[in-house]
Amino acid sequence: MAPILQLKGITKQFPGVLANDHIDLTLNKGEILALLGENGAGKSTLMNILYGLYQPDEGEILVNDKKVTIHSPTDAIKTGIGMVHQHFMLIPVFTVTENVMLGSEPVKAGDFLDRPKTADKIREISRQYKLEVNPDDRVEDLPVGVQQRVEIIKLLYREAEILIFDEPTAVLTPQEADELFLIMRSLVKQGKSIIFITHKLREVLDVADRITVIRRGKVVGQADPKTANKNELAEMMVGRAISLVVQKEVKAPGKIVLSVKDLVVADQMKQMVVDHVSFDVHAGQVLGVAGVQGNGQTELVEAVTGLRKSVSGSVDFGGTEITNASPRKITSLGSAHVPEDRQADGLVLPFTVAENLVLCTYYQEPFAKGVVLQYDKILENSISLVKDFDIRTPSPLTAVGTLSGGNQQKVIIARELSRPIQLLVASQPTRGLDVGSIEYIHKRIVQKRDEGCAVLLISPELDEIIELSDRIAVMYRGKIIATVNADNVTKETLGLLMAGIVPEKIESAPNGEKVVETTF
Repeated sequence: MAPILQLKGITKQFPGVLANDHIDLTLNKGEILALLGENGAGKSTLMNILYGLYQPDEGEILVNDKKVTIHSPTDAIKTGIGMVHQHFMLIPVFTVTENVMLGSEPVKAGDFLDRPKTADKIREISRQYKLEVNPDDRVEDLPVGVQQRVEIIKLLYREAEILIFDEPTAVLTPQEADELFLIMRSLVKQGKSIIFITHKLREVLDVADRITVIRRGKVVGQADPKTANKNELAEMMVGRAISLVVQKEVKAPGKIVLSVKDLVVADQMKQMVVDHVSFDVHAGQVLGVAGVQGNGQTELVEAVTGLRKSVSGSVDFGGTEITNASPRKITSLGSAHVPEDRQADGLVLPFTVAENLVLCTYYQEPFAKGVVLQYDKILENSISLVKDFDIRTPSPLTAVGTLSGGNQQKVIIARELSRPIQLLVASQPTRGLDVGSIEYIHKRIVQKRDEGCAVLLISPELDEIIELSDRIAVMYRGKIIATVNADNVTKETLGLLMAGIVPEKIESAPNGEKVVETTF
């Protein structure tokens, strides 16, 4: 039987970049095909061609053994192809029903929108595929994982048979990712076919039926999840051996660099989301903050970095009180910030790569003389950092918003870690990055720590937290409910703490310090 989808010789070139180089790909009915590759490998470009957002320079697409021409997403949907994008295409103030029916609105007598009909269809789809979505909920009130389900329902509502998931777990917690994989399995059991774009090795081994690896625009290999291992896949992706274990030596902490005392922070609804939190971060130390997304980590970081006003409490940086200080003042004292949302808080998307690389220092020499920017120095700086941090861009003068998500993240990492700093606040620093880039960023963070920098690391990735941290603080419902020694804690213990459960047994570190120090 012919595959449900075939791509033959797909080639796409942009100025200075051969994104896809004669790629052949097949997808069988009722399977999950993982498309694995590092940032800039050409995965998303290939899928954007399949979805009609780009047109190929060469090659052809066959659906059910028939050649098709896809000029737009509308054509793709008519062909039975749908795509769940990494950044959701939803209107926050609309309900689930209104988002799903948008562009395909059913009407009843008098040309009125038939919302009940769509809502009933959503309930039917939700039950059939175990999506558990209320059609009457407003999208802006939904957790990220549920918003993603709405995106899936939009495609099923339009009767898509081939579903493309583009980096679907980039914005999900580990728990939400596991729920997504159950949904994907439910979809293929009922005859749908899925292309799963990712760079996360654990995910492809857990959920894929087949793996195709792309490197620098070409298919470089196939793998069977039943027999493949992470090291083999990582080497295939990057073209060299990759260390998947963080190498760091035990280091005695230095003086206190960041001291947070009794901090209280409210959200937009004036609800207390950081509840009298206190902690210190020492020079030469990584303090990791673990917790399920939505337990106050975001607001804590925003208060520490000047992006959100605190209600009470204090923040001291290197002996200077910075409570409610501006981001520029905090930055000028020697602080670096890798934000959770790179597009909202880390970059100016219409600006060039070169301009984004000096956002923290553009007003200082050598990038400025008085009020006049020195563009030759800005360009010179960008050429160096693009090379050092392996930022895949046609040119430093390319708008940063046109880069892949992973390469946008590299721009931020390059800007923040290339300056002299005493404190690094890193919120999900490897979000959206491939294994090669993760290895590099982890080494950079450890290097900063070894140079005496204090590091506050926030990440939902337990492997990352455990491997990089010296101490781990666990947040639950706005409180730090425990601080643990990273050398002695297990994932199981952290998982319990993240659920608000403090183990009865208190273990001891080699120096006699309690591993778990509850704040209750």
